[in-house]
Amino acid sequence: MFNKEEALKKLNSEQYEVTQHAATEYPFTGKYDNFNQKGIYVDVVSGEPLFSSEDKYDAGCGWPSFTKPIEKLVYHRDQSHGMERTEVKSPVADSHLGHVFIDGPVDQGGLRYCINSAALKFIPYDKLEEEGYKEYKKLFKGR
Repeated sequence: MFNKEEALKKLNSEQYEVTQHAATEYPFTGKYDNFNQKGIYVDVVSGEPLFSSEDKYDAGCGWPSFTKPIEKLVYHRDQSHGMERTEVKSPVADSHLGHVFIDGPVDQGGLRYCINSAALKFIPYDKLEEEGYKEYKKLFKGR
């Protein structure tokens, strides 16, 4: 069973600030921005599956970008910093992940999920079963 209090104790300061206080890492500094391995990205707090590498693309914005989530996420209107945006949060841990924009690849739905690396943990395809994510192998072409 997920214990948020215990999970939060395992985060570094950047992970904590991003997921719990909606901070944003500097562009082009996150470990998953220029990262192209096969696997899934999960919430660093709860481990809930968020995105597949199959849906990741280089939007050139400085943060990992995805065309769609694996499962349903939570959306909130965000008017901070003098902007109108849609915040994206994980459903179980309520972690701030980033924002979703309508300037993504049109042929893939037109959305760009702009996500902080600090909110993510990567599970390589070859470790999905071992890490308890076996059912997500079906997301990959040429399994």
